[in-house]
Amino acid sequence: MKPMATRHPLRRTMIGVAATVSGVVLLLALKQPGGSPVAAGAGAGSGVGAAGAGTGVSATAGASGPGGGESAAGGSRAVVGDPVDTQYGPVQVRITLDGSTITSAEAVQAPGADARSQSVTADAVPRLNQAAVTAQNARIDAVSGASYTSQGYRDSLQSALDKAGV
Repeated sequence: MKPMATRHPLRRTMIGVAATVSGVVLLLALKQPGGSPVAAGAGAGSGVGAAGAGTGVSATAGASGPGGGESAAGGSRAVVGDPVDTQYGPVQVRITLDGSTITSAEAVQAPGADARSQSVTADAVPRLNQAAVTAQNARIDAVSGASYTSQGYRDSLQSALDKAGV
């Protein structure tokens, strides 16, 4: 056995190096979340529900100041926050206010370019909407498994609150 081991002393080393290099190449070749078309700004399929990106009916009303967007009946108004780009796609929040009280919050734009993003968004957005109404501010907890979406939601929510003057 000894002569065989001395004939190829670097064989194990070369196999180990080749395996390590192959592993690193495979890891680097995996699809990176930031490299998806959604992160590059493509908004196809990233809307949530019937309200797609760019519906922003109240976007100009919310940007006009604290009194902007107020409806004649009931005094409630809707304000759309700025879209926030996340690693998985843009997030944009619309809030409805009655005075300075948040009566509803909804994501008008959220990540959803692939099946995984759609699944995470479907789970996270309703929780974030409810948390925003409960907290009455942008200091809401992140949803487990949706940290990037949660941060984008908080930032867009804060933007909407700033536009509303709340």
